[in-house]
Amino acid sequence: MLDFAIQTARDAGRILAERFGRASLRVQHKGDINLVTEADLAAERLIVERIRSYYPRHAILAEEAGDVAREGPASDYKWVVDPLDGTTNYAHGYPCFCVSIGLEHKGELVVGVVYDPILDEMFAAERGGGATLNGRRIHVSEVEDLNRALLCTGFPYDVRERNDFARHFVNFIMHAQGVRRDGAAALDMAYVACGRFEGFYEEGLQPWDVAAAIVIIEEAGGRVSRYDGSQASIYAPPIMASNGLVHEQMMRVLAL
Repeated sequence: MLDFAIQTARDAGRILAERFGRASLRVQHKGDINLVTEADLAAERLIVERIRSYYPRHAILAEEAGDVAREGPASDYKWVVDPLDGTTNYAHGYPCFCVSIGLEHKGELVVGVVYDPILDEMFAAERGGGATLNGRRIHVSEVEDLNRALLCTGFPYDVRERNDFARHFVNFIMHAQGVRRDGAAALDMAYVACGRFEGFYEEGLQPWDVAAAIVIIEEAGGRVSRYDGSQASIYAPPIMASNGLVHEQMMRVLAL
């Protein structure tokens, strides 16, 4: 199923790349600052139709379509799909976005792919098989001290309602080497997996934002949890990911 997910993500990414930067791109608002573009919808249609064609009994949870109806008896598999993570970036012509496809089996995340069509970077992992970037094995960084760590975060759409957000952000600026905000959570987490970032944290994420990347990080030797160190769930944010070596230090900062 990993090869299937890789090819599907690549084909969906091709749709995004072909429409990227077009002046005629249609953009709609799902909320005050939450967007959806025609490219999201086209990429999601391709992914959903491909899954339904090859795996008609599998459940699908997609960002735009929600829970997709399936055929026949229920399966233990569920695909968790974000056809365009980083929609605001995409709509503004900022080249930081990706396709994210994860697969659950009996509640366990077992396959994840995150594809950046602009850089043609395919992050992929299957439970127990390690993680790769364009077919080459990747591993989290070996940085042990938070003050030498480059972190990344995201700003949730309801950031104005989150009282702890600004405090966490300021505290990490004071304790880490640097903090970035790129606007594509799945890609940010994939960067933790390959050692570009040492850690990532964010509130308010949805299952499709993180499902694929969790598998990739864990298979690359990293750690994913909630802010308090308890087991992460794609259905119960917040989420924190790291190379494992700075994880406890990040937890202490979040507790300040």
